Amino acid sequence: METKKDNLEKNKYNVKAILAVLLFGGFLSLFNETILNVAFAKLMVEMNITATTVQWLATGYVLIVGILVPVTAFLIHSYTTRQLFLSAMILFLVGTLFAVFSTSFITLLISRMIQATGTGMLIPIMMNTALVISPPEKRGSTMGLCVCAILFGPALGPIVSGTLLQFFPWQSLFIMLVPLTLISIISAVLFLKNVSEITKPKIDYLSIVLSTVGLSGIIYGISSINDINVDKLIVIVSFAVGIIGLFFFVKRQLLLKQPMLELRAFKYPIFSICVILVIITQMIVFSMNMLLPLLLQNGLNKSPLIAALVLLPSIMISGAMTPIAGKIFDKIGGRKLIPVGYLIICIFMWLLSRIGSSTSMITIATLYCFVGLGTALVGPSTQTSALNQLSRDNQADGIAITSTAIQIAAALGSTLFVGLMSVGQNNYLNNMGNAITEQVKLQAIYSGFRYSLTAAVIIVAIGFILSLLLGYSFKKDSKQI
Repeated sequence: METKKDNLEKNKYNVKAILAVLLFGGFLSLFNETILNVAFAKLMVEMNITATTVQWLATGYVLIVGILVPVTAFLIHSYTTRQLFLSAMILFLVGTLFAVFSTSFITLLISRMIQATGTGMLIPIMMNTALVISPPEKRGSTMGLCVCAILFGPALGPIVSGTLLQFFPWQSLFIMLVPLTLISIISAVLFLKNVSEITKPKIDYLSIVLSTVGLSGIIYGISSINDINVDKLIVIVSFAVGIIGLFFFVKRQLLLKQPMLELRAFKYPIFSICVILVIITQMIVFSMNMLLPLLLQNGLNKSPLIAALVLLPSIMISGAMTPIAGKIFDKIGGRKLIPVGYLIICIFMWLLSRIGSSTSMITIATLYCFVGLGTALVGPSTQTSALNQLSRDNQADGIAITSTAIQIAAALGSTLFVGLMSVGQNNYLNNMGNAITEQVKLQAIYSGFRYSLTAAVIIVAIGFILSLLLGYSFKKDSKQI
């Protein structure tokens, strides 16, 4: 009897088409995740809302994505690839169309959350399906392409939106997405095949509730730490509820015969270490894409578009090198590649932490290019190493775990490092007493940036040490390619 794998072997010419459909849909959804950030200032004026309120367009998006990712691991075992992908893209399209015609903050927020529902499903679908159709010896290359979409999409969003907003209203950002989403849907109808095995696990509604409460509590708590308009008691309660929810979620998954999410993946040392490394890497990527524009805009008085363009060379290098790093992983594995990547990140993050007001934008852009190179070497290698430890049946669960870790890392990294930048800036100003001039304010901004990046370097150094331990684990684990 022929299996799906046999059919795929006979139709290898379809694999590239399937990958193209998956990667385009995944890129589009992640590109949309950050596309509205540059428009916040315009939206505040047009809709007469505060900075705290407008921030919910980003926080709400991350919340929904974080909640949906682990649930999608269950959906992958319950519905076909085409059903899930098309459902996710249609939800994304509906949210986009609603956003085009939104006239109030509430309708725009609801539109973004509908979009996020599609995004939360698309990322695990993309990664799981890509791995299913790829032979083990090419997993690194495949994961390199997926990670490229994960890194490239959110980083490119502010640049494209910043350019459009120079000439058109904010609605143009969503109008642009409509034809691209339609292309993705039509391509999926034409080329996407059903490749995942359907096991129809029993729905455990309590697990879904506990996962939702746990992740939303933690992500909201992290995102609200630096918000002076949010009561700190609310933040503490949010954390507490989130931690309690996740505790009972984990406990329930370990007791169920058919868990919603197979958390026993953490019994593999390599998988556990790699998840930590994924979190560290994503914390750095997401926070640096916020810290550098803040420094350039507030310190050098550059426009948001110019600040975003300084990031572009690093983004392009990271995007180009990530698939290449995946191919290198297929040849030599992660034992050497991951520590080298972390060492590069550590060195050039430290150099960036030493910059001052006399440092040129070219120097800053060049240093950040090497950070992009390091993250390109680390990204696909850590995720592929993690997933290589799991059986074919449990890879959807592993992808859900790493994808959820990415969302938590995005919230944690931006909150932690932006908060540290503010602390460093305020400490500098407090030490200056009453002698607060424009030059002092400028130096305070750079002082805060250095303070934040010094902490980031320490965290990256911890990642480097863990990557060396990962090499030791590789020696003991026969599953490593």
